[in-house]
Amino acid sequence: MSALSKKACVPCMGGIPPLGADEVAALKTQIDDGWRVVDNHHLERAYSFADFKAALDFTNAVGELAEAEGHHPDIYLAWGKAKVTIWTHKIDGLTESDFILAAKIDQL
Repeated sequence: MSALSKKACVPCMGGIPPLGADEVAALKTQIDDGWRVVDNHHLERAYSFADFKAALDFTNAVGELAEAEGHHPDIYLAWGKAKVTIWTHKIDGLTESDFILAAKIDQL
């Protein structure tokens, strides 16, 4: 279990800069290798499932987690797959909360 997964997402009110490349690289080491950092702007991970229902169940579980954390990713759902994309929209970049949510999703 990642130490990040024990933390809570903190709502961003804006007015802060996104994380820099060094900060992103340090936090990236604390989440599963399946996550990709894209353009130092967002996190992305694809998941594969046996069928549509399993992918839908995962999507719903991510949705419940997102509501509980107050931090909402973009989720793409298709037959046997789901893709999760996370960033902090308010600052158009990454914050620690994005990595916290990724770590929590990995526990589903």
